[in-house]
Amino acid sequence: MRTESGHDLRHHGDAEVRDDGGSLVDLAVNVRADTPPVWLREHIAASLGGLAAYPDGRAARAAVAARHGLPAERVLLTAGAAEAFVLLARALKVRRPVVVHPQFTEPEAALRDAGHTVGRVLLRARDGFRLDPAAVPEDADLVVIGNPTNPTSVLHPAETIAGLARPGRVLVVDEAFMDAVPGEREALAGRVDVPGLVVLRSLTKTWGLAGLRIGYVLAAPETVEDLERAQPLWPVSTPALAAAQACVGPRGVAEGAHAAHRVAADRAHLVAGLARFAAAGLRVAEPAEGPFLLVRLPHAAAVRRRLRDLGYAVRRGDTFPGLDGEWLRLAVRDRTTTDGFLRALERAVTG
Repeated sequence: MRTESGHDLRHHGDAEVRDDGGSLVDLAVNVRADTPPVWLREHIAASLGGLAAYPDGRAARAAVAARHGLPAERVLLTAGAAEAFVLLARALKVRRPVVVHPQFTEPEAALRDAGHTVGRVLLRARDGFRLDPAAVPEDADLVVIGNPTNPTSVLHPAETIAGLARPGRVLVVDEAFMDAVPGEREALAGRVDVPGLVVLRSLTKTWGLAGLRIGYVLAAPETVEDLERAQPLWPVSTPALAAAQACVGPRGVAEGAHAAHRVAADRAHLVAGLARFAAAGLRVAEPAEGPFLLVRLPHAAAVRRRLRDLGYAVRRGDTFPGLDGEWLRLAVRDRTTTDGFLRALERAVTG
């Protein structure tokens, strides 16, 4: 889907590693490598014996609610966060939706598909892609923002985002990568004091479950009911429900917290390695808090093509509103992978 501004809103990182990209080292997709862990695979496999029965999401819904200290009526399970964006676009009666960019493009695409005219608030590189609440139109009755934001890796203060709430406004916060932030600081999940708040979470990124499709919505009960009416029957499969229950349980939460600290250390290693390319014009959008980095460098498209020839896939940035062809997004990987990538980048930049 190309908009009037020329951005392909339906281009996602997986396009970089499909078909002829299948053999590349993947720094394009923001799914944690070496996942799902063995214990989670075994738990999901054990659920296959129940495939003859229709999915029953009550236990998983209760587990998600307990994870965030909420009643179950404030939880809706979805086939990934992407389904939640479609439900919001179809079910909510809004007149002036606004999406804060650069960010994940699926919310705008879903709104446009549902017939909405979508306004944009473009955050600027010179401001560090930080949110300026005054830039959000006062009459916007739906505001969508990511935190931490894909692709900028900016973590906005929770109170700054909460300050966008207004009577009659739905405030949608995409927290798909919040579990990759140590301590989940600045999270709004679990808050019930922010009017109109809708928080989306994904379990596909940290746990490597993109092929299973599982996420959830946290919102007021009446909003959950509206979204649920827009869902097809049995929207989340039995294996996905089993995964959800495991990932939000004590073992999953503890392992996810440990992984967040490891990602932070690996990200610092990548940032340090990229510093040596400053003379070539490379700049990292900082401070970065997600499991990915946004970088700007001259001739980024040509560098990206050379990296592919050298065996590495990175995400082009020009499909994100607010960015152009000089931006790339890099997923954070383990140090060995990063060191190999940095050697390839040196050849790509000087080649």
